[in-house]
Order: sequence, then structure tokens, then C-alpha cells
Amino acid sequence: MHDLLTLLQGLPPLLIYLVAALIVAGETAVIFGLVVPGEATLLLVGFLAYAGTLRLAPTLLVMMVAAVIGDTLAFRAGRRYGPKLRGSGLGTRVGPHRWQRADALLNRLGGRGVFTARWVAFARTLVPRLAGAAGMPYRRFAPWNLAGVVTWVGGSVLLGYLAGESYETVSRLLGRATGALLVLLAALVAVVLAGRWLGRNPDPVRALLSRAAALPPVRWLAGRYGVLFFLVAMRIGPGWTLLLNLVAGLLLLFVAGLAFAALLEVVVRHSGLAAVDGAIAGWFADRRTPDAVDAVQATVSALRGSGLIAVVAVVAAALAWRNRTWRADLLGLVGTVGAFVPLLVLAVVAYLAGSAGPGPDDALFPTQNAVVTASLCTLAWLLSRGARWPLAVAAWTTAAAGVVYLAAARLYLGLSSGSGTVAAVLLGVLWTAVFMVAWATRHRALGGPEQPTDPVPPRPEGQRRPVEPC
Repeated sequence: MHDLLTLLQGLPPLLIYLVAALIVAGETAVIFGLVVPGEATLLLVGFLAYAGTLRLAPTLLVMMVAAVIGDTLAFRAGRRYGPKLRGSGLGTRVGPHRWQRADALLNRLGGRGVFTARWVAFARTLVPRLAGAAGMPYRRFAPWNLAGVVTWVGGSVLLGYLAGESYETVSRLLGRATGALLVLLAALVAVVLAGRWLGRNPDPVRALLSRAAALPPVRWLAGRYGVLFFLVAMRIGPGWTLLLNLVAGLLLLFVAGLAFAALLEVVVRHSGLAAVDGAIAGWFADRRTPDAVDAVQATVSALRGSGLIAVVAVVAAALAWRNRTWRADLLGLVGTVGAFVPLLVLAVVAYLAGSAGPGPDDALFPTQNAVVTASLCTLAWLLSRGARWPLAVAAWTTAAAGVVYLAAARLYLGLSSGSGTVAAVLLGVLWTAVFMVAWATRHRALGGPEQPTDPVPPRPEGQRRPVEPC
């Protein structure tokens, strides 16, 4: 690697710009990005910009222009040739499963799929062609594609630039992080599956009990003592039964939270993030001044997890009163007036997960970071649900800015480490995502197909259809 970098630093900058631009543009324009992803090229030119061989601003501009040109050429090719491309020899080598995955991404997300595809290696090569072949207007394709290019190219080049002299160290850490990234992807899949299951079974305790009742030992026990169970249920009454059901549901959420915390612990401990904790702490310490510390401390104290949980409780109660939405099951509780309840469960989970670390609050999961992240995301979710698009964007933008500011503020004050902050923020985001997916799944299930406004009543069996006059 060192010899390659030395060789590249001796080449003329214009030649490096030209070759790198051809690689980035050709990744989508001629579909060789399925074999040679462009991230390596962008990381490399970012490092060369740090070393002084290239200049950072022209590098960013040239790489972004090259990526836009490559995507535009791919879009035009898809518009012109359409389905013929899939039947060609090149399309056959791409493979039907890759075409189908790119199709699903574009159909599900539309313009947002163009943005998302920029961050997925095979998708950013195929999606521009699919968008052109599907007849998507270029005026719709262009802004989403530009946003994806700016974030992907800018992030990759800046990552190589910031790596600087630690290029080999970063490469080694990224290699160690491969397993951690796979575990994180597994956690994301678990979030989606758990949310979808909760949305289809909004009363999880009864759903699990009904499945358990189908097991042979439990079925035998219920058959032998079924009358006794019925008498006990009648004795308890519906009110206490509902209360016990909700308590058991919260215990299930607690167990799920511990499982997510365990997954994220594996991710963080094997990602190499802890190796840069000292450098991050030193960078913030060098910029710490008494006046700034007082101001940041005031905002951190004002926006603590307990206060934000109270705000979530008030907002959830107000929205539930206005919309008259309340359902006597676990998901109905956490999605309406009881939206603050999962945050209390998360606070306990984060505290227990963090107490296993070396410090009281600077452990693997700083409690405040996790609770603040989940609280702000929950507020954005409540306010954006059913709201107009500008209000929803404003709510989520404010929540994201708040999470970033408060996480950076705690790093600035030395209250948490870099790896702990990442773990806590991920835990808060994933925790909220479970209920978002569950609520969306339930909403789709309750919506169902539209019924006709004036349905024709069924004709009694054996009755003949009356003959209409001509």
C-alpha cells in the first residue's frame, strides 16, 4: 500500500484527476462498478488531497461532476434502450437477482430510492438505468441523484482526507469492523422483523400465549385444567387481566431492549471505535473554554432525558386527546397516550447495559445519550405522523440536529466517549425504529383495500336475478 501511494504521489495531478473521474463516472455509465466499486477511488483521492498531491476543493468538484455525468449517461441509456439491456449479454451477466433487488428499491422508494441507491454498490450502478427505463422524469431524477452524489462523494473523499497519516491504521480498523458491520446489519434486520411482528400482533403477550397453547404439553395441561383456568380468569376480572397483560408486554419490551443492547455491544467492541476515543477526547479538550463550558452545560442540563420524557408524555396525551385514538393493547399504548413508556424502559435498559462498563456514566451506553436520542426521535415521529410533508421534514430535521448537538455537547464536556456515544445513539434510534415499523405495519393492516361506497347486497340463494327492461 505504501509503495502504491508513493507511486501515485509522483504522477501529474491532472492525470490523477482524469483517471479518477473516468473510474467514478464509468462505475455507472458502463456498469463496471459491479466489479470495481468507486469508494476505494474516492478514499484514495481524499488521501492524496491530504498529502498535498491534489487540492481538496477541486477534488470534490471533479469527483461530483464525474458521478453526475456517469449517472446521467446511465439514465439516458435506460431511457433509450429500456428492457433490451436486461436481455443483452451484459445484462445477463449482471444477474436477475440484482435487477430484481434494484427494481424493488426503486419501486418502493421512488425518488428517494435514487438517493438511497448511491450508498449501495450494485444499486447505484443499476438504479439510474431502471429510472430511465421506467419513464421517471429527469427533473425528478436529477435533484435526488445530486443529493446522493454530494453526500456519497463528499463523505468518501473527506473520510480519506481526514484519515491522513493514519491511512493504514484506518484501513486496519475498517478490516476489523467488517464483522461488526455484519452484526449491525443483523440488528437492523431484527428491528424490521420485530416491528413488523409487533404491528401484526399488537398484543404480543396474547399472541405468544396462543402459540404456546398449541404446544402439546400446554395443550394437555389446558385440556385437563381448562375449567380451573377459566374460573381463575373470571375471578381476576377484565381490568386486572388487561393490567397483567400490559405489564407482561412491558417485560417483553425490556427483554427486547437488552437484546438490542447486547447486539450493539458486539458491534462497538469489535468495530475499532474505542481506538480513537482518546483522540476524540483530546480534540474536544483542546477547544474547551470556561465560557463555552458554562453555556454547553446549561443546555445539556436543560435537555436531559427525564425532561424530554415528560415532554413526550405531554405531546402524546395532547395528540391522543385531539385524535381520539386509544386502543387497549400494548402497541396502542406505546403509539398513542403511552408513547413515553418505552422511553422509561429504555432508560432502565441503558442504565443496566452501561453499568457493566468502567465508569458510572461513561460506560458503553451513556444513559442520557440513549434516552435523549429516543425521546427526540419519538417526538418527531408523533408530530410527523399524518402531518403535511414540510412539517414532517421540519420535525425530523430538528430531531436530528438535536441529537447531533447534544451528543457533541456531552463529548465536549467529557461526559462520554466517542464509542459510547455512537453505541447510545444507535440504541436510541433502533429502539424508536421498532415502534415506527410496528405502527406503519399496523396502519397498513387496518387500512386494507377500499370497500365500494354502495355495495350490492347479496342475493338470496335460489332467487333469480330480475330482468331489467330494455
